[in-house]
Amino acid sequence: LSGKYLKASKVIFDNQTGMPIVSMEFNKEGANLFEAITGRNVGKPVAIFLDGILLSAPRVESKISGGSAVISGNFSIVEAKELAKRLNSGALPIKITLLSQQQVGASLGQESVENSFLAGVLGLLMVIIFMIAYYRLPGLVSAIALIIYALIITTIFKLVPVVLTLSGMAGFIMTIGLAVDANVLIFERLKEELRAGKSLQAAIDEGFARAWTSIRDSNVSTLITAFILLWLGETMVKGFGITLALGVIVSMFTAITVTRVLLKFIAQQVKVSGWWWGK
Repeated sequence: LSGKYLKASKVIFDNQTGMPIVSMEFNKEGANLFEAITGRNVGKPVAIFLDGILLSAPRVESKISGGSAVISGNFSIVEAKELAKRLNSGALPIKITLLSQQQVGASLGQESVENSFLAGVLGLLMVIIFMIAYYRLPGLVSAIALIIYALIITTIFKLVPVVLTLSGMAGFIMTIGLAVDANVLIFERLKEELRAGKSLQAAIDEGFARAWTSIRDSNVSTLITAFILLWLGETMVKGFGITLALGVIVSMFTAITVTRVLLKFIAQQVKVSGWWWGK
């Protein structure tokens, strides 16, 4: 008698003892077979196997007709539900053959996480080199702000703490791009104001004011996406969402506050030609 004859199995409770029992209902053909089997094995155990593993071996009390039967015993509710679930799932229709196997460490493999972290550091260094080469003195300020951003975000990861899986590293690397994007918007506005003939201090103030709307809109939309991932996503997606959300908040702080303070300080203390400011 195979599982294909079983229509359904569920947990019910004995009317007399109140203990959980597992009921089984067979189709017409299964009912006839089960009646014949129980008729020949009264007083004997009837074993139930799933994929070659013994699940239960209840003793037949009497010949069972009608296609319905129960399995009783000292089941807890959890055990009864587990047995019913296994009976309903049935055996796999094919034999499983192991072709290959691979072991990874915790959190998708320590080596993979370390490689991803190294990629993030290298990416940060390449971005810093580009910003300095293209924007000169503001690019150097951007590099300092990015380093401060990286220090703040790693400190937060230690305090929360955040498990840096591959998805979490992807979120971290993505926020580096968002931080750079904010600085690019600010510096382009700064260059435009300098070319329009404004003083350095006025150009810095106007550049931040004109870039703020674009920075705010892009970061708010990214934060909304991150919160949706945290709300609806599974564990892996949530790791990406939390690093993305934290990174966006910190990158906005470093881009708007740290970069601005450093630029205004340098403008007051260091007298250099407009070329150094990308004019």
